[in-house]
Formats: sequence, structure tokens, C-alpha cells
Amino acid sequence: MKYVEAPNLFLKVRSETFSYRDVGPRDASSTIVLLNHWGAVLDNFDPRIVDNLSTQYRVIALNYRGMGSSSGTAPLTVNEMALDTIDFIHAMGLQKVILFGFSLGGFVAQEIALKSPELVEKLILTGTGPAGGEGIENVGKISFPLILKGLFTFRDPKHYLFFTTTINGQAHAKSFLLRLKERKNNRDREPSMKSFLRQLKAIKAWGLQSPQNIASIKVPVLIANGDNDIMVPTSNSRYMAKKIPNSQLVIYEDAGHGGIFQYYSDFNLKLNNFLEQKN
Repeated sequence: MKYVEAPNLFLKVRSETFSYRDVGPRDASSTIVLLNHWGAVLDNFDPRIVDNLSTQYRVIALNYRGMGSSSGTAPLTVNEMALDTIDFIHAMGLQKVILFGFSLGGFVAQEIALKSPELVEKLILTGTGPAGGEGIENVGKISFPLILKGLFTFRDPKHYLFFTTTINGQAHAKSFLLRLKERKNNRDREPSMKSFLRQLKAIKAWGLQSPQNIASIKVPVLIANGDNDIMVPTSNSRYMAKKIPNSQLVIYEDAGHGGIFQYYSDFNLKLNNFLEQKN
């Protein structure tokens, strides 16, 4: 089953209901949990990357509390999102997972790895940065003018937020956004403005909090970004690669926050190679 055909599923965890999609073989050697960006719902996961993963692994794409069709109120901290995800993993009956976090999802993945290292087999951190990382508290200041630019130019703001303004970058932006529209039926609910703004507060708090001891993360980690990420500056990816002992770094040229979407074919190859490596 391709990701665009996957049914919307729901799981009651404590007092809330979390929406998710579940693809790939149930008897796979590993399960990958996908954690997405600010304002994202289930339809914002790149189907080319998910379909690549689901040929060999079970892949679970998850909505945070209060996002998309998940119930409740969006948390104001990354810590709460991590605790929700840990509870979801337990409720699914999973003992150990690979966490794949993009942007905000990378913050959540790091928090889980530090809180519950026994749950984490490997980490994939893309377009993201550490707690207290350079420029992360400025995501709102950077994003809102470009969101307005998107409105005035009748273009999805991801053209400007995720991709470079070069001809190459904008061509890939168009392709990526078309991929996100491939699912025609049973699409997820769009995020509310309240949830969108609450997540932004969580991101700002992450950027302002004290650095964490990410050097204590011992599992294999793949870190990837574009060389010109204006949302979570690329310097954060390089910093994490220096601090985390068992890490690999991929930086794509002429690429921004969405570098892994721009170069998804190459990223899929590097991702497969990383996942096949023994711990």
C-alpha cells in the first residue's frame, strides 16, 4: 500500500485520541515513527520518502496532540510532545523504534532519545537543531513575512520557507508541493490557527532553553539538511554532528530547510544505507 492510499487510523492514549497512518510490513525488522514539522498534519509527509521506507520497514506517521484529526490541545512544549509520543509508542505495543524527525519533529525525537533511550534504535534528524540552538527562537520572525509573501503571490509559503529562491530550488518546491496533493480522498484535517500558534510557542521555548547533553545519545544518528536553511540554520546540523558520537552528516547544496525533499532520491539512498548498517 502506498502512503497516499493509507487509511486514517486512531488510537486512544490516556484521555486523547491520536490520528496516524501505518504502512509497510508488520513483520519488518524495525518500525519507524515519523514526527513532522510545525503546522504539519498527516498529508505533509513526503510520500516518496515514506514509500521508500515502507518497502522494508513498518512506518507509522503520527499527528501530535491537537493537530489534524488528533484530539486535544496542541502542547506548548517539546517535552509534552515527546511524552505524548512515548505514550503512543507504548500504547502501540512497540518495544523499540527508529525515530525520524523533521524540523519540530527532530526536536521531539531528540527529547525522546534523552528521556527514554531504551525506546530508540536509531535517530534520523533532518532540518532540525538542538535545544538552545542558533536562531531557533527566531522561527516566527523569519516565517511570518514569508507566509505573508506566499499569500500576496498566491503561492504556498513552503516555496520560500523550505526551498532556496534559485531556479533549481523553486522547481523542486513545485514538485514537492504537487506530491503533497497526490492524495485525493480522506485527507487529514487542516491545523487550526490556535494549534499553529501554540506550536510556534513550543518552538521558541526550545530555542531559548538551555542546551541538552546530546553527546549522551549513543545510538546511530543520521543528520541531514540543506546548506541554506533559513528556518533552523544549517549550523545547528553541523553542531549536532560534532556533538553526537555515532552520527553521520549530509548537507545538500543549493537547498534550504526542505533539502531532503529537494533531493529525495539521493536522500532515500543514503537513508537506506544508514538503516541497513548494524548498530
